[in-house]
Amino acid sequence: MLHIFDSIRGISFAAVLIKLLLAFAIGTIIGLERSYHNKPAGFRTHILVVLGASIASLTGIYLYVGLNLPTDVSRIAAGVVTGLGFIGAGTIIVTRKLKVKGLTTAAGLWTSGLIGLAVGSGFYEGGILGTLMVILVETYFNSLRSKIRHAPEFEIALSYYHREDLDRVMRYCKDHSTVITDLRITGSKDSQTAMYNALITLKSDNDLDQEEFASQIEHMSGIISAQLI
Repeated sequence: MLHIFDSIRGISFAAVLIKLLLAFAIGTIIGLERSYHNKPAGFRTHILVVLGASIASLTGIYLYVGLNLPTDVSRIAAGVVTGLGFIGAGTIIVTRKLKVKGLTTAAGLWTSGLIGLAVGSGFYEGGILGTLMVILVETYFNSLRSKIRHAPEFEIALSYYHREDLDRVMRYCKDHSTVITDLRITGSKDSQTAMYNALITLKSDNDLDQEEFASQIEHMSGIISAQLI
């Protein structure tokens, strides 16, 4: 612990003012980065989250130290953490392509609230270092993510007679280390036979020959066709 902060760790007016100003600054720094990238939660949201968490932490300490009330300070912090989960959930959406967006923003809001709790309690070292690490993750790691090679997805349009045939195809994919990321099934019937159609989205970490993979599926028993899209 740094002793230079010892005089402002309490609940004096100067200490409270410094804590709230620091919380305001932290919320602004993290929030501006999010606003710059057009994320759902901007700098105003982050400022309010960090400030609110700091005030909650300060209130718990004041009730216990200033008023000598039998208050469990940790319960207030636990309530803040729970509330942050609800706020963060509002930034998470699922697109039409079943992709999840907003997780980083939600995690950033949650972490910002915890930083606010740290600052409000006088744990300046944790709050400042935590802020620097959040900025590092949301700026540098964002560009690093684009350089990471992802396994490509591909789709196969499948036609088959029985549902058991689809089960065999799924087992075949699993045996060849291919992950099914999406599966949509439709059924169509004519006067004599029942035929099912499925659109399977796959991902493989291996250097898979997609054409050969689809061809192997097409030659399986009960499969009418398997076309690579």
